[in-house]
Amino acid sequence: MNDTALLNELTEVAEKLTARHYETCKPWYPHEFVPWSMGRDFEPDFVWNAEEMPIPDSLRSALFVNLLTEDNLPYYFQTIDRMFGRKGIWREWSHRWTAEEARHSIALRDFMTVTRMLDPKTLEDGRMSQMSGGQVPDPASAVDGFVYVALQELATRIAHRNTGRALREQLPDHPAGEAGYELISRVAADENFHFLFYRDLTSAALEMAPSLVVPAIERQVREFEMPGTGIPGFKRHAQAIANAGLYNLLQHHEQILEPVGR
Repeated sequence: MNDTALLNELTEVAEKLTARHYETCKPWYPHEFVPWSMGRDFEPDFVWNAEEMPIPDSLRSALFVNLLTEDNLPYYFQTIDRMFGRKGIWREWSHRWTAEEARHSIALRDFMTVTRMLDPKTLEDGRMSQMSGGQVPDPASAVDGFVYVALQELATRIAHRNTGRALREQLPDHPAGEAGYELISRVAADENFHFLFYRDLTSAALEMAPSLVVPAIERQVREFEMPGTGIPGFKRHAQAIANAGLYNLLQHHEQILEPVGR
């Protein structure tokens, strides 16, 4: 069985999973999560000051990487579109997934700009650099894609949740702490719904074509990398994030590989 045949066999499954997604993933609106009252104009001679929002550099690294990962959406859509095709339920799902992921970058950027949590110039320079490079994981087949995105969505959910919790802990008496926690938790909830779609799609594919799916699982577990590798200074940021316990190899093994492998 090749990719095309497997996608055809999985069409009914994808339809049911998409319908379930619509029923369980309720609409939300970024403007309701951003503390706009904290906002003020950026003067022409503005110089960002980290002391305005005193949080650890490791937490800033997590916020930076999480946002820029979401910013790189057009390249992820290109990959998903190529893997799944542009017809029927596959097109519907990939477009819906794209719309929801785009909402994440809008909400996170608004939050970080209004609160001055990160330097807006650094954020924009990072976005331009990453998107100009277009570096993203590129699974070789649709089956590899199912497996990779299932792992990646779960990893992203965990990274967001840990970041949101840390932000609230670091700013317990500041409105940005609670607002950031609520927003990032909502983003993480979306990522969980996406994970459930790809996890269940992969499970169905495993039943239909184990000879294709088992090798794909092995490849993606061995070769897995997060989608933010094109972010400027990614290795440095990733090390800081790992050292702070926001996302590291132990968590990857215990919270992703072990549950998914059951």
